[in-house]
Amino acid sequence: MTATSHILVIEGRFYRDIADDLLEGAKKALEERSVTFDVISVPGALEIPQVLALAVQQEMFKRNAGKMHYNGCVALGCVIRGETSHYDIVANESAHALLSIATSNGIPLGNGILTVETHDQAKTRA
Repeated sequence: MTATSHILVIEGRFYRDIADDLLEGAKKALEERSVTFDVISVPGALEIPQVLALAVQQEMFKRNAGKMHYNGCVALGCVIRGETSHYDIVANESAHALLSIATSNGIPLGNGILTVETHDQAKTRA
């Protein structure tokens, strides 16, 4: 990324403490590289691809007058395994949808959605 890069950060806030840590780390990494960014918060990991799809529909990743609004996207969130199959659905579907949207539209994507067994694992990785 160059100093003129502008990134869309989409963060799922279901686990607020994990979301805060992930966002803090992403902001620090982007700021260290002089990359500007916008943050959109959503309830959880399944909503992240929906926002990316809307940004694509709004042509936020296309060149307009020689300039792109966003040069890429970072997805942040956390899915912690529970006692039901909901974990598998959220983890798999969010990852699949993000990959599909990014590859079909040529969008550089950093997928920072943690998929872990426990809250402690998430805190360590965040």
